[in-house]
Amino acid sequence: MHAENLRPDPLIWGKGPRVFEIFLEPTCPFSVRAFNKLDALLDLVGEEAMTLKIRLQSQPWHLYSGVIVRYILAASCLPEGKEAAKAVLRAVADHREEFEFIDHCRGDNMQTTPAELLARLKHYSGVDADAPFDRAELQNEIKWHCKYARQNGIHVSPTFMINGLMQADIGSGDEVASWAKRLLA
Repeated sequence: MHAENLRPDPLIWGKGPRVFEIFLEPTCPFSVRAFNKLDALLDLVGEEAMTLKIRLQSQPWHLYSGVIVRYILAASCLPEGKEAAKAVLRAVADHREEFEFIDHCRGDNMQTTPAELLARLKHYSGVDADAPFDRAELQNEIKWHCKYARQNGIHVSPTFMINGLMQADIGSGDEVASWAKRLLA
């Protein structure tokens, strides 16, 4: 893998004209709630009618955020690409308490090392992204996600955009049908 260029697979599903972008922090409970609705949104609207783009929004108050985002993007560099990244996102969503602090500052994870965190990600997802995780140039992809969010005025997660415009009134608690209606309007 070191001899070739690192090529992250964009976290994009569908190929329709209406674009639904979502900015997620993987351990945020609201992002998890939104992430868990994305497959249903694609099924409801259809991959021919919409394009779903997941953008990662690392946030410093989620203390393991940087390590987890890096692992997700590393997974996207594997032959399974975005599906490997999605498996890591699913693993974090399904086991969120193992990747987050209580009140962002205390709890069982206080003694967790980055190596233990990576082992948990690999164990729960079944995705071994150690090799691309270890590549320094992966930070270019991480920086791209950060810059893209900043350029669009995104500071928290989850945040939603439809056809390039931020939708401040869409939330993770909304029904999938509500998202679909807004997307198709």
